[in-house]
Parts: sequence; structure tokens; C-alpha cells
Amino acid sequence: MLIDSHCHLEYEGLIEDQDGVLGRAREAGIRGFLNISTKLAEWDQVVATAARENDVWASVGIHPHHADEHADLDIDILREAVKHPKVIAIGETGLDYYYDKSDRAVQQELFRRHITVARETGLPVIIHTRDAEDDTAEILEDELGKGAFPALIHCFTASSQFGKKVLDLGLTISLSGIVTFKNAKELQEIAAELPQDRILVETDSPFLAPVPHRGKSCEPAFVRNTAEFVSQLRGVSLEELSETTTANFFRLFSKAAAA
Repeated sequence: MLIDSHCHLEYEGLIEDQDGVLGRAREAGIRGFLNISTKLAEWDQVVATAARENDVWASVGIHPHHADEHADLDIDILREAVKHPKVIAIGETGLDYYYDKSDRAVQQELFRRHITVARETGLPVIIHTRDAEDDTAEILEDELGKGAFPALIHCFTASSQFGKKVLDLGLTISLSGIVTFKNAKELQEIAAELPQDRILVETDSPFLAPVPHRGKSCEPAFVRNTAEFVSQLRGVSLEELSETTTANFFRLFSKAAAA
């Protein structure tokens, strides 16, 4: 039994057949789904899906691509939103210097606001980071100095040095279908060596479909393909990896385990 720790069920490619998407995933043995929001306008719909489906949970947050649109986001709105019983995470948030769709200073400020609420509530902050390793690590280290908070680097594609840094800081790392790509040799080496208690799997669907589905719209059912590939990298059975990542999910997202 697997959990897709990061999917976008309201996005084009999934929303048109959401019931079918969830049904196919359940048939593939997926027992839970964390439905991720990226901007304020999505929060209500993301949470509504989680409220309707017993095995779906929600996050609330602002993706760095949308930071400029939310530069004046009142932190109290985020504090209020996370009170919903099916909201188990904050994000995705973080820094994206690859596309630079928002001012970097605004990205950083919003990232810190999300972390503040994570520290206050104990809910994990889900972090997107691309071409921003140094600033991401610096902010994490600075904020952890103010008090502990749980956090996850989703869709990990960064360097081994950054991976070691965030593991040393106590974070968890989630692997997407990218790990199955032929040109992802460094990522595969990292995935093989991740500590057993710090690894999750995800789809980031409808993006990043794993082999053998590359080129297709990704679905949560495909997290099984990623898990199978990672289990082979690590020399364990799919059943063992499934048990490990599911236990890690509920340990990190403890509000889901308590529900």
C-alpha cells in the first residue's frame, strides 16, 4: 500500500476525470493522496476534495511562481486555513530561481511566513526549491535557529551536497518520477542511499510521469512505478519500500495519522 505524498488533483489533466483518476490509483494499491495547493484561489477546491474523499488530504500554501500575486498575504489567513481537519500540511512554498516568475525577495519572505505557521502548528512545510540551493539552505538554517518545525523537500532533484545539508537539518526528501529518467544518474545514487526513515514517494501529477509513462499526463496511480524503481535501486522489495514510505508519511504528517 502506497501513498502519493504530492499531487495536484484540481489541475488540468486530472480534474476532468477526478473520480476515474482516484479509482485507478486505488486499484493500483494507492491508499492515500496529499492534494497540494499553489495559490490562494485553489485552497477552497483543494480542501473540498479532501473533505469529500476519505483517503485524500490537503495542503494550503503559495508556490514561489505565484509569490508576487500574494506579496501581501496576511499570515492570519494561512493560520486560519490550516485549522481544517483535512489540512495536514503547509505549502507548497519555497524558492524557484530557474523560472524567476516572482521577485526573489518576495519568494523568500513568503517562504518564511509559511515556516512561521509550520513552527506554530507543527504541520510540515512542503518545500519547492529549484536553482536556489544556497538560499533555501540558508533560510532553513536561520529559521530552525528560531525553533524547530517539520519540513519536506518535495520532488527532490538537487545536488548531493544539498541533500546532505537538508538531511542534517532533519528534513525528509520525496522522490518523484524524475528518479526513473535515464539521465537522472546522480539522483538515483542519492535515492539509493537516503536514510530509511527520511524517504517518501510522490507523483507531482499531472507532471513528471515516470518511466514507462513518460510523455503522458501523470496520475497518482503512477507512484507505484516510481516506488518499484526506487525499491530496485535500494535492493528491497516493493512491499518493504511501500511499508517504509507509508510509515514515514504518517510520522511526518501526523495530523493525517490522528484523523
